[in-house]
Amino acid sequence: MIYVFDQIMKAIRADDVKEQIRSDIVSGALAFGARLRIDDLASRYNASHMPVREALRSLAGEGLVTTEPNRGARVVSIDRQRFLHLLSIRLAMEMTLAREAATKVTARDMIEIETLETQRLTLAESGRYGEAVAVNQRFHRRIYEVSGNAEALNVLDRHWLLLAALWSRFGYRPERLGGVADDHDHIIRALRDRDAEASALLVGAHVVKTRQDLLAQMTALLEASQ
Repeated sequence: MIYVFDQIMKAIRADDVKEQIRSDIVSGALAFGARLRIDDLASRYNASHMPVREALRSLAGEGLVTTEPNRGARVVSIDRQRFLHLLSIRLAMEMTLAREAATKVTARDMIEIETLETQRLTLAESGRYGEAVAVNQRFHRRIYEVSGNAEALNVLDRHWLLLAALWSRFGYRPERLGGVADDHDHIIRALRDRDAEASALLVGAHVVKTRQDLLAQMTALLEASQ
């Protein structure tokens, strides 16, 4: 019984450390490509080595950490090419899920989707952009949940963490907020009409705009640092 309790507590501690490391990666406190030393992390999060190792192993599965034999762990590195590959995958998957969702969406689903968009707008208009980005993810995820494709959702969730990390580093342009609202309004209309092709095309255009927006932010910061 004591052994089982100890195992449960170790698992809880590892999850706690994982959440802290994940949060620091997404927020930018741990930089892309930064080396992750067990001793440093154990000291940083006031934890023993074991939960730190378990946390890094789990985060590697989420795509936020890379590990190499005899070379330890690092925060994942993101360059322009990897970013473009990431968005290409999302473009194909999100269009497919939006198309499927449009054929299955219910009135109850639509209420939840539209409520999330209202919440996002309220947060954005009050300048709480970080929270608005989080609700934006929930808005899209709620649409894709309707498709019933759990495997694709798992992949998108993993990619979302990297996108959130990019947004925290390169910023979310306030002038883009109106465009996002307009995009979402058209997506909601297409879903309400159960127009599968329109839903897919509108979501696809939305992802492409996100790609252009982040690329512009990345390029501007790179030029400013030179």
